[in-house]
Amino acid sequence: MYGASAARRSIRARAGLTALAAGFALATLAFGFFARAEPQAEAPAHFVGASACASCHAAETERWKVSHHAQAMRNATPSTVLGDFNGARLEHFGVVTHFSRAGEKFIVHTDGPDSVAHDYDIAYTFGVFPLQQYLIAFPGGRYQALGVAWDSRPKAQGGQRWLHLYPDQALRAGDPLHWTGRDQTWNYQCAACHSTDLRKNYDLAANAYSTAWSDVNVGCEACHGPGSRHIAWAKEHAGPSAPSEGAPAESAVGPRMGLTTRLEDAALDQWRMNSTTGIAQRVAPATGRELEICAPCHSRRKPIAKDPSVGAAVLDGYLPALLEPGLYHADGQIDGEVFEYGSFLQSRMHHAGVACSNCHEPHGAKLRAEGNALCAQCHLPAKFDVEAHHHHAPGSASAQCVNCHMPTKTYMEVDARRDHSLRVPRPDLTLTLGAPNACAKCHADKPADWAARAVAAWFPAGRQTRPHYGEALAAGRSGAADAEQRLIELVVDRDQPAIARASALALLSLYATSASESAIKTAIADPDPLVRSAAPRALPSPPPATLVQVVAPLLGDSFRAVRIEAARALAGADHNALTPEQESAYAKAYLELYDSEMVDADRPEAHLNLGLLEIRLRHPAEAEEQYSTALRLDPNFTPALINLADLDRMRGRNESLDLLRKAMALDPRSADVRHSLGLALVRQRNYADALPQLREAHELAPDNARYAYVYAVALHSIGARDQAMTLLAETHLKRPADRNVLLALISMARESGDVATALAHARELAALDPTEAQYRDLVRALESRKAQ
Repeated sequence: MYGASAARRSIRARAGLTALAAGFALATLAFGFFARAEPQAEAPAHFVGASACASCHAAETERWKVSHHAQAMRNATPSTVLGDFNGARLEHFGVVTHFSRAGEKFIVHTDGPDSVAHDYDIAYTFGVFPLQQYLIAFPGGRYQALGVAWDSRPKAQGGQRWLHLYPDQALRAGDPLHWTGRDQTWNYQCAACHSTDLRKNYDLAANAYSTAWSDVNVGCEACHGPGSRHIAWAKEHAGPSAPSEGAPAESAVGPRMGLTTRLEDAALDQWRMNSTTGIAQRVAPATGRELEICAPCHSRRKPIAKDPSVGAAVLDGYLPALLEPGLYHADGQIDGEVFEYGSFLQSRMHHAGVACSNCHEPHGAKLRAEGNALCAQCHLPAKFDVEAHHHHAPGSASAQCVNCHMPTKTYMEVDARRDHSLRVPRPDLTLTLGAPNACAKCHADKPADWAARAVAAWFPAGRQTRPHYGEALAAGRSGAADAEQRLIELVVDRDQPAIARASALALLSLYATSASESAIKTAIADPDPLVRSAAPRALPSPPPATLVQVVAPLLGDSFRAVRIEAARALAGADHNALTPEQESAYAKAYLELYDSEMVDADRPEAHLNLGLLEIRLRHPAEAEEQYSTALRLDPNFTPALINLADLDRMRGRNESLDLLRKAMALDPRSADVRHSLGLALVRQRNYADALPQLREAHELAPDNARYAYVYAVALHSIGARDQAMTLLAETHLKRPADRNVLLALISMARESGDVATALAHARELAALDPTEAQYRDLVRALESRKAQ
């Protein structure tokens, strides 16, 4: 098998970087990191476990013991298991799960990976409130999260019961979401954020784990970093003159008392109330250190470094999810399970310097105060906690700050989580973008325009009178005619949240013309690394030679996320414009990109991504190895089958139809599979069998303009021109900026002699890209023809 180490050696050789040079470069980087973090330390710090901290930090330990962090994961014992294992049962789509005990052991009897019911011992509890899950040991070092959880809320709130986490789905063995499936494997999905010093230790050749940790739960060192140097410091400074916990200290092991990270120093976290605005302001600029510590486990993100250091920059260890459909609504409100980081980055609180511990006590993780008193730390109650501001009865639930500014969404059936973007209610955006609004939480019987009128009456000069970045993102998502211009304006507006601007860049690639180049160049030089990391995503693939040199400086960026995205964009591009130094930087960044994918070597998606990169580099044999590895890890992973079939087509082989039919048998409801099969049949001139597949792809994904376009062209090819024109016209209404759809409409209208319609669409096309000479020539030709 083409193993990971062999693949990396091959990449290094292809990149022109010798093993010696690469090793020296990486060693230099590592030495530089440790030198900066602990300049006087002689050896790397190591983890010692939370128990080593308790004797000196008794008060913090007591608060931590009752926190969700301490109970994130624990051995299954009578004192930790909350669920009813005294003969309870739950039936879900015909599958009956029984819960029982045998002395100190907790046993679940349910369907296994072979669809047959077995007894399984509970190994660990996972979480504590508002629900508790249970982990079961499987071969290969895996732990699987049972899909039936215990609702640990009080009975009065509907709790104290077993519930299925997918109540509307009849999940069977083989489904990735079934409790035995790959999407429920603790080692990948959950482990890094529920334990301390987690080392996944995945062996690709054996497809097995030997996962290890220092603390089974989220202990002190999960936030403060490895503690061995701190213990050494504490021994050196033992005695009555030892500094207190909050005091600054210099020592032989550095300015942090031997800790890799510390939360915000009290001297820096000072606020002064502005009596005019009624809002407190930081006395000193925020360092952002706390957010870097909390973000890795409170964000939707992809890890890009193996075992990232605690407290390191987020973008050195992770690539955060942007405001993508399915994860966030167009205006940035939470939709999918995204946790808090991406939301908080959008907030005015974040930009004012508010840190996590301003609201949450870090050891017990409880709120600093209850109710509106929490917000009153920074917002004068006389100005904000009054009916003139909130327009509801004082003391009522509707007068609670969080219910308007941090509405909840429920995940995992019972877990109501608050949106941390801390935004003002915008029912007007519900009308224009379809985004939810906080008013509807209490006034579900009232339409959004009712709420919008009320807000406008209360605040005539309120936020509803100003543009919102969600409008540009919505335009980009929907393919609006003015999408490119709106996205460009958002990208260059540094007054907007960096995550919104980065999201605009990711969308811009769908529309980018020469008009976008200036915005992309500006983003490449942006001071915010999240924007810089997204800039390469705005480039076409591969980027033109004019932009290769422009993006090249990002290959040497100080953040790993930026470097690997630049390398991804330049993979397969013409490198003639690069200097020797830039070519060397590309080689190193590409190795980082490869390694970032191999962080998740246990996932077929990682090997799909590597296969796509190999295709761009014109290495078909290596691409086949990656796709085959993805299918070895998951024989039902249809994207790998689709790409393997396309690779066979590119190489002139005749196996693509068999692969696609296998994929369709695995997932008959996949629009991607149907579309690929339809195209493969078209290439074989089997139009009779191709058309139903293309039609089914369009019906399964009616908002996919590409599928509609291809189906319309197929209809036209069999003489169903009117049907094709109707479909294209409907698609154009949905996606006005889609150029392929417009070109097809122009072609078919001109063919039928409808010059007026063809000209109208040609003018729309030219307006999308005024710099495109071919579009202008097309308009002139049609205008001339119409005048005849």
